[in-house]
Amino acid sequence: MEKAIIRLRMSAHDAHYGGNLVDGARMLGLFGDVATELLIRNDGDEGLFCAYDSVEFLAPVYAGDYIEAEGYIEKVGNTSRKMKFEARKVIQSRPDINDSAAEVLETPIVVCRASGTCVVPKDKQRK
Repeated sequence: MEKAIIRLRMSAHDAHYGGNLVDGARMLGLFGDVATELLIRNDGDEGLFCAYDSVEFLAPVYAGDYIEAEGYIEKVGNTSRKMKFEARKVIQSRPDINDSAAEVLETPIVVCRASGTCVVPKDKQRK
């Protein structure tokens, strides 16, 4: 089972709500990028995301937090690819200490889980 992982810092531009809270949709955007990499590795094409079957937002994400998003293909159909995703906070901002404080989390915090289906049309599959 091949996995794809990306890690990035949530910026002030990602904060959508008061208190520098990041919109949950940002995690879905990360999952879309992970899905694209998985499809390229599996099929040689970016494919299309069709639907999420399940999305769970489990913990808040703030500007300054580092998020690691991971996914894998659970099942391969003729053109469909069933995938699972998880996003974890691996570094958290600590504005309670000072405006530039942060800490590496000994145990990452799962902030979001999801599953969904992507499609790669037969005529675009190259592997």
